[in-house]
Amino acid sequence: MTYPVLDIANKLLLKATEYDGGELMSNMKLQKMLYYQQGYHLAAFGTPLFSEEVEAWMYGPVVPCVYEHFKKFGAGGIIPETQTPTLLVEEEEALFYDVFNAYINFSALGLMEKTHNESPWLSTPRGVGNVISKDKMRRYFEKQLA
Repeated sequence: MTYPVLDIANKLLLKATEYDGGELMSNMKLQKMLYYQQGYHLAAFGTPLFSEEVEAWMYGPVVPCVYEHFKKFGAGGIIPETQTPTLLVEEEEALFYDVFNAYINFSALGLMEKTHNESPWLSTPRGVGNVISKDKMRRYFEKQLA
C-alpha cells in the first residue's frame, strides 16, 4: 500500500520523540530516514511506501516536497505536526520499525556519509531534479535484505 509521504514523515518524527530522550529529528536526517524506509519497502514488498520521488541532492537523498514543507525549521529539530501516527498494514508496520531502529542512532551527517557510499546515490547524477530510480533502490536494498 502507498501512503502520503507527509504521513510517513510525521510517523518518523513522532517515533524519534519517543526514542531515547525524545530528540527532535532534523530535516536532513528525516530525508535520509525516508530514503531508507522507501528502499527497504521496495525491496520487501515490491511497491513504494510513498509515491513521491527521491532525488540525489548534494547532501544525499531528498524527497523535495518534504524538504520544502519542513525547511522553515532550518537545521533544527522538526516538531511533529500530529500526535497520531499513521498506521501501516501489519507487515509494513513491522518493517517500518525495523528500519527505524537500524538507522535512528546515526547522526544526520553519519546517514549522509552512508548514503554517499551506496549504489543508488552513487549511480545517480547529483542535483535538484535528478531522481534516484525506484528500481535502483529496490535492487540495492534487496541485496541488503538477503
